[in-house]
Amino acid sequence: MSEHGVAEYVARGEAMAAAEAQQRAVMKTKKFDTIAVHGIYNMEAALANQGSIVEPGYLSSAEHFENSDHMEAALAYLMPAWVYSRIANPTVHYLEETLALLEGYGFEGDVSAVATSSGMSAVFMATNPFLEKPDPGINIVASARCYGGTFMLFGERYGAERGVDIRWVRDPLDLGEWADKIDGNTRFVYGETPSNPSLSVMDIAAVANIAHAAGLPLIVDSTVATPALTRPLTFGADIVVHSTTKSMTSSGFAIGGAVIARHDITTDIGPDEMRENFAMYVKLLPFRDHGPSVSPFNALMTINDLRTLRHRMDSVSSTTMQVAQYLEGHDHIDRVAYPGVESMPGHDVAARMMWLVDGVDDYGTEVNRYGHLLSFEVKGGAAAARKVFDRFEMIWRATDLGRIKSVATIPAISTHQQQGDEGRELAAVPPNLIRLNVGGEHPDDIIADLDRALAVLDHSSLATPMRGDS
Repeated sequence: MSEHGVAEYVARGEAMAAAEAQQRAVMKTKKFDTIAVHGIYNMEAALANQGSIVEPGYLSSAEHFENSDHMEAALAYLMPAWVYSRIANPTVHYLEETLALLEGYGFEGDVSAVATSSGMSAVFMATNPFLEKPDPGINIVASARCYGGTFMLFGERYGAERGVDIRWVRDPLDLGEWADKIDGNTRFVYGETPSNPSLSVMDIAAVANIAHAAGLPLIVDSTVATPALTRPLTFGADIVVHSTTKSMTSSGFAIGGAVIARHDITTDIGPDEMRENFAMYVKLLPFRDHGPSVSPFNALMTINDLRTLRHRMDSVSSTTMQVAQYLEGHDHIDRVAYPGVESMPGHDVAARMMWLVDGVDDYGTEVNRYGHLLSFEVKGGAAAARKVFDRFEMIWRATDLGRIKSVATIPAISTHQQQGDEGRELAAVPPNLIRLNVGGEHPDDIIADLDRALAVLDHSSLATPMRGDS
């Protein structure tokens, strides 16, 4: 044992935490781009890491301790430490701090984050703590227009396996539907905006007010928007989830997720620690035991791509608007879903929430940007959609989005296949819908590939709806 015992390490930990809090406060005064580039990694941290000016990748699974007192203090969470990479890791910590600062940009309160192994593990860790004592009759209220994995987690794992009543909101723009489905047994309210793949939006502020009036937290999946375009905490949400696999890691080199929460969330579920700092509570307790940790290497890949997030989202959003306008005018397209087009239900809501952060610095005025995901329905039904899909020559066919390369999929046969016909109808995912992630290519080349593929229907019998298709 050391001369001063565990107390020495507790005091050392307090000094470490104070220094980090000071650096966090400094970074809160910086612009979004500066936060994305630096996070909380400063010159002092660099000198402690052989002078490295980029965050180092700590690929070791565990931390060495000076002695038993140091180990005891660390394992009791009495001082900052990373202990074991399933619980924490220095590289992952740099990512978490950056995400908390970015998602909390413009939010006056305190924000914390925990990085996870995937977007689905983030959704699980954000929601499961509210269901760990499954009293009979409990329910959750969630938008049915969500990612297929989320639909299955709620419907199958929570609903079919645990008996939780899943109350799906068909139209997330209908505030009355949200309010009507909430009762005294509701545990949380959940929405995704813009949603994947229908690109539906919800009025975060209005739904937050409805949830809070019932004493419930609002959880928002903001993967498609990223904090460069929308920060749900500033509109009243309690918890934000991301698949960092997507636009945050646009290179496609890593899978990951994140749970970012304001402190003092609205709920009467769980212990005080859970309400006071949800992300840290999750990280140190249920996350530790469930084990959905992100690898340090994947965290490093995300950190690197985050540095240019705002500029990329600005560029790809502009390109996507051009692609959406082209598709809207095409004879073989029934409908285009993109929050930026005026024909899209909820366009006015999206226009209130989706702004390029710090856009005034670039354009002299605030500018709307709507992300790089859109979907379109091909005339002629499922067979026509598949025929067009199979003709892409530059646009990749894959179940992926957020890439710097353009990628397309047919959700009915891929990301939302397991939901079945009834589930897809509930989630507004028809069989002739193609989801397109618009990448960083020149818009002329993307449009040319779409035009070439759609031309297959010019003299095809599939251009006429077939019996049984919708």
